[in-house]
Amino acid sequence: MRPSELTVAIDLVLRRDWNARAPRGDYTQLDSTKGVKVHYTGGQVDPGIVSDHSGCVALVRSIQAYHMDGNGWIDIGYSYVACPHKKVFEGRGLHRLPAANGPGLNTGHYAVLGLVGNSGLVRPPEGVLHAILDAVQYVRDEGNAGKEIKGHRDGYSTDCPGEPLYAWVRRGAPRPGTTPPAAPPFPGRLLRYPPVMHGDDVRTWQAQMNKRGWTLTADGAYGAQSRDVCRRFQRQQGVADDGVVGPVTWRLAWEAPAA
Repeated sequence: MRPSELTVAIDLVLRRDWNARAPRGDYTQLDSTKGVKVHYTGGQVDPGIVSDHSGCVALVRSIQAYHMDGNGWIDIGYSYVACPHKKVFEGRGLHRLPAANGPGLNTGHYAVLGLVGNSGLVRPPEGVLHAILDAVQYVRDEGNAGKEIKGHRDGYSTDCPGEPLYAWVRRGAPRPGTTPPAAPPFPGRLLRYPPVMHGDDVRTWQAQMNKRGWTLTADGAYGAQSRDVCRRFQRQQGVADDGVVGPVTWRLAWEAPAA
């Protein structure tokens, strides 16, 4: 089944529609990933593309040319490219190994480029953020991708995807215009281990972490398993990973956007 025949909430620009060059070789099969790495161009992006979609098309074609003729890659290095018009360009596409994440890192994540750079158009317009998230959902639904949304710099020495876009990733990549649910009042005591702490406040936090997709037994006992989940969640949110549920970690359990 071709991507254009799938029922998904994505405005997909197929390779033929942006006049992509044919790849110079065979792609490596990509069966599944942990999620997506978000990228930026690393160069100057003309702010005029925000009001001129033809500029987006030209930019994507120039990136493909650079990757093939400059880097010697078989194709554009990204799986998908997100533009300010909420459109998603098909790069290498589903189940094909990207080349942009770095040596040894391409099997772990699809690569999604947001059309912003380190000069000119630096701060991502809402349309770019929407398109990135549309691409993320698409590879989850159709490409067997996991839940992770990370920046290119996570695991690789680079400035990519730039400070504004990476700050958005660190906030959990929220959909523009969404309002997170308010957290219930902080219970008034820090949840920590050891020793094991028991109580309804523990159970409430554990149940909320389960809703967020973490594997955790909601038994009302804050032990080693709860501390481990807490630490990993704190690292995901960019706060101190002390394994203690204090006011900040409690609030983030409800109000942080889903990763």
